[in-house]
Amino acid sequence: MAKRGGFPGGAMPGNMNNLMKQAQRMQRQMEEGQKELETKEFTASAGGGAVEVTVSGSKEVLRVKLSEEVVDPEDIEMLQDLIVAATNEALKQAEEASAQLMGKMTGGLGGFPF
Repeated sequence: MAKRGGFPGGAMPGNMNNLMKQAQRMQRQMEEGQKELETKEFTASAGGGAVEVTVSGSKEVLRVKLSEEVVDPEDIEMLQDLIVAATNEALKQAEEASAQLMGKMTGGLGGFPF
């Protein structure tokens, strides 16, 4: 009876071993890159610099800096809008840095059929 498919003797080819080692190495690099990213800070401003927000790579707000002239009790809504705008921009920067990291790590996977 002839065998169909599979590997002779049921052994994995050397390529599969190399692939597993490469996957483990890539996982370690991704973990290191993620740790490094979490230590970075991303700052954005709104209202011509009147509001400045700094977030971490793990997307936590670290600081909010307000210029005195933007604190107008008669116009709280503008201040709120500026804080939201600066926060969203800082978070966008952190997300783009994360996407770049992932792109670097997965860039070599283009040849896989999945």
